[in-house]
Amino acid sequence: MKSFNEVIGQLDDEQGRSALKGMQRGIEREALRIEASGHLATDKHPKSLGSALTHSRITTDYSESLLEFITPVHENIDTLLTDLTQTHAFTVRNIGEQRLWPVSMPCYVGDLADIPIADYGESNVGQLKRLYRKGLTYRYGAQMQIISGVHFNFSVSEQLWDRLYQQSDKSLSRCDFISESYFGLIRNYRRLVWVLPYLFGASPALCGSFIKDQQTDLAFEKLGKGTLYLPYATSLRMSDLGYTNKEQERLHISYNSLGEYLEGIKAAIEMPSAHFEAIGVKVDGEYRQLNANVLQIENEFYSPIRAKRVGVSGEKPSEALARAGVEYIEVRALDVNPFSPVGIDADQVRFLDLFLLHCLLSPSPNTSEADEQEISHNLNTVIIEGRKPGLMLQQHGEPQLMATWLNSLFAELNSLATMLDGDENGQYKQAIAQWQAAVDDPAKTFSGRILNQLLESQIDHSYWVKDLAQTYYQQLMDYPLSTQQEQAYQQAAASSLAAQAQLESNEKVSFEDYLVDYFAPKLDLVEQVG
Repeated sequence: MKSFNEVIGQLDDEQGRSALKGMQRGIEREALRIEASGHLATDKHPKSLGSALTHSRITTDYSESLLEFITPVHENIDTLLTDLTQTHAFTVRNIGEQRLWPVSMPCYVGDLADIPIADYGESNVGQLKRLYRKGLTYRYGAQMQIISGVHFNFSVSEQLWDRLYQQSDKSLSRCDFISESYFGLIRNYRRLVWVLPYLFGASPALCGSFIKDQQTDLAFEKLGKGTLYLPYATSLRMSDLGYTNKEQERLHISYNSLGEYLEGIKAAIEMPSAHFEAIGVKVDGEYRQLNANVLQIENEFYSPIRAKRVGVSGEKPSEALARAGVEYIEVRALDVNPFSPVGIDADQVRFLDLFLLHCLLSPSPNTSEADEQEISHNLNTVIIEGRKPGLMLQQHGEPQLMATWLNSLFAELNSLATMLDGDENGQYKQAIAQWQAAVDDPAKTFSGRILNQLLESQIDHSYWVKDLAQTYYQQLMDYPLSTQQEQAYQQAAASSLAAQAQLESNEKVSFEDYLVDYFAPKLDLVEQVG
């Protein structure tokens, strides 16, 4: 198995560097709509933004209040972020006096019954999406479902796959080689995923109202009237208080191959849960959830990274993967960046490029049960106390100083940055230098910067975020969105509403029959692989 340095050494020519640079990226950013008071907006998804079911760029996630902005795929980072900014700018012009909440953990949460579940209309697919979310409410509670995040979609160029395949032993078909290489990336990502909450975790504090009905062993400290924080925490969003599912801990889904992964997902979808059975599926003639299995559908599998392929109409994610293999990966371990009006910035994207390329090009042995325990231990440790001086993690079963591990990783990322930049002062080198400063001084991480600002000003977290929301609202209102761009968004909104109406008018099958067909056994997914 070639080392990372050997692999990039074989790519260190003009064609190799060009192949490395041809990365494709997309961003999905979630943001709550809030009222001027700082409370959650509870009105319907604005018609001026189009249909949440059929719009390609502006939709909702769990709640009517939880917007999701989706970019097309871009190769250029500046174009990617400009696209995302334009969508934000159009949105703030069409939500009246409301603002976008610029952090991951929710604003003030009053009565949980007031959190509106997303409504996608009367078509069967729209009803399925709403019922799935209703099931999430019964299973985990509404407050967990209004946590926001940023998802980063990533793939490498066909030219790079050509180059890597030619350097392989060609024991697999090219399609299978790509899928298994992406799963190698995923395994390495999971070993190193703790790096992302360390650098980019931005939820060391939260509003006390979020956990008023939850029990926790976390030793929170209090600031102001209602802010709870942990002195060394990085991402409470990723803690047991955030987006987790205890029922899924017994799944043990393997990432050692595409076939094993699909087999695990299939088993999880079919695995009954006594806990969820107690909720009931259809009670007094009304559905509460899609089914009583550990996963209602595979989207419910909470993982910090996913293997993905764009599906054809009506195709489930695992069916797309089984049909044609992995096309890209989705990074799901990113808090909303409160220092950016769109939740993520260019230096983060450049770091993610380097980090994911490193995961792809490094040796990636299969993971054992002991490896899985180490992965979980390291991630949870960094989530709760990632900025603690002298923090120790586990590396190959041995204690390792986190700072030493980070510096070793950054040395290899630096060499990759030099290759991509082609000079000593390019943008990738500058990004690495910025995040190296956060390695050297934890106060320069996102979570460190946030806590320092809160403690120095002695301001409640909710007031600090509310001020940010106003600042970004004004910046986005002032953004120079051209008349042509605004008209294009208006046309997209109108077209999406028409598309939803057509779906609803063309519906010929009852929702009951639609569900039966949706969950009917399909051709064995594992047999399709390869």
